[in-house]
Amino acid sequence: MSLNMTKEVAALERMTVGELQQKYVETFGEPVRSRHRQYLIRRIAWRLQANAEGGLSERALRRAEELANLADVRVTPPRAPRSPAIRLTDMSDSRDGRRTADRRLPTVGAAITRAYRGQKVSITVLPDGFEFEGERYRSLTAVAKAITGSHINGFRFFGLEAKS
Repeated sequence: MSLNMTKEVAALERMTVGELQQKYVETFGEPVRSRHRQYLIRRIAWRLQANAEGGLSERALRRAEELANLADVRVTPPRAPRSPAIRLTDMSDSRDGRRTADRRLPTVGAAITRAYRGQKVSITVLPDGFEFEGERYRSLTAVAKAITGSHINGFRFFGLEAKS
């Protein structure tokens, strides 16, 4: 049975991502999590060609197995997963004992002020964000964008980036 790879690849190019995932399952016998269209097309085309042409030689397979056994798969241990930002408790930081996890920010309840275009801009640090002119914002960047009308780093806008 001769396989025309040009026609096969053209047929793969016309498929949707869902159809490519189904074709991958048919071709490889296992599901795929990827939704990257080009990756799926290339992998399926490779397997179809390998099945039609016979794949790697026994010698190449043995050598690949030797190399895999000799290689250190991982030189360094995996990093511990980052935990979500949590509130730190340090009674010396504020009256109510709450402090945000980011050390660049002042304590909860503090005001951050800045002069912008001849006016004094003041925001209040809240436990879950910031307040500016009666509205709550989740980040300093969102506040800075509301003030300036353009995207700007909130820590840079309020002059807090130098603190560590």
